[in-house]
Amino acid sequence: MANSYAKAGVNVEAGYDVVRRIKGMVSKTYDANVLNDLGGFGGFYALDDARGMERPVLVSGTDGVGTKLRLAMVMDKHDTVGIDCVAMCVNDIVCHGAKPLFFLDYLAVGKLDPARAAQIVSGVTEGCLQAGCALIGGETAEMPGFYGPEEYDMAGFAVGLADGAHIIDGSTIEEGDVMLGLASSGVHSNGFSLVRSVFKIDKETMGMYVGELEKTLGEALLEPTRIYVKAIQACMKKANIHGIAHITGGGFIENIPRIIPDGLCAQVELVRCPTHPIFDLLQQTGDLDRMEMYNIFNMGVGMVVVVPEKEAEAALAALRESGERVQIMGRIVKGETKVELI
Repeated sequence: MANSYAKAGVNVEAGYDVVRRIKGMVSKTYDANVLNDLGGFGGFYALDDARGMERPVLVSGTDGVGTKLRLAMVMDKHDTVGIDCVAMCVNDIVCHGAKPLFFLDYLAVGKLDPARAAQIVSGVTEGCLQAGCALIGGETAEMPGFYGPEEYDMAGFAVGLADGAHIIDGSTIEEGDVMLGLASSGVHSNGFSLVRSVFKIDKETMGMYVGELEKTLGEALLEPTRIYVKAIQACMKKANIHGIAHITGGGFIENIPRIIPDGLCAQVELVRCPTHPIFDLLQQTGDLDRMEMYNIFNMGVGMVVVVPEKEAEAALAALRESGERVQIMGRIVKGETKVELI
């Protein structure tokens, strides 16, 4: 009997079905700059927003969701990991004051289930709506024999626009500036290799209700990464932001120094940084070193914004009006260590 693509494990019709299922939801992310519909060989996006800018600069970012996807597979809940995928990209580019314009996603599966793929993309579209960017394209790859039938991986790519005359890169940070910490929604999408070594990732454990979390353990761990784009954009209109750090893998220790100029130190007052309860549970369950955790996780602070002291109240007000839980978490002082946790 002749061989075929279907016998090799690839269902072409399922791919067509995915496109039919997602077309409507994806179109909700479009704005006037999107020039073509889903299904072309490329996505077209006009740069009308660049008009009036002194020096338009494109800012890009790419990332994935990591091993957090294993939880989604165990819990058979796939409608939030797409938010994580968008968040990891757009939160990075907004650190430079860029407005996210468009997003593309890549989904690789062992066996293409159109209903599940549509759930995943529904999260991507929700993330794009939260970030105010358009989902203009993507790729779904069916890879039997490479991934198991129920396994998948995903990654994304975002492009934003900034005025080169006003890019935020930390170079204007100076002694006396104030650091504002924006609360995270939980673990976000980093450190899950350690999370999975601490907790048994099965349906029974993930379904366990935890009083201090006010939800099941699985629900708390699968909570999507918070998207800070619109809050940062609102803050930019009210305050002169000197630097922004997205607290991802590497925690405080790696990410804050990325924006601190030589000769200065970000002095973080840990007592002013409320810890998300999921991290207390992680530490107790895994007998983890508390200070090492600040080198791995966000610990409850997903984004750090550095502003002049005289503009701190205006920045705080703008962020809170945008729905963020935010507090002063430290100051910029002279020093050579870049970051100090006290």
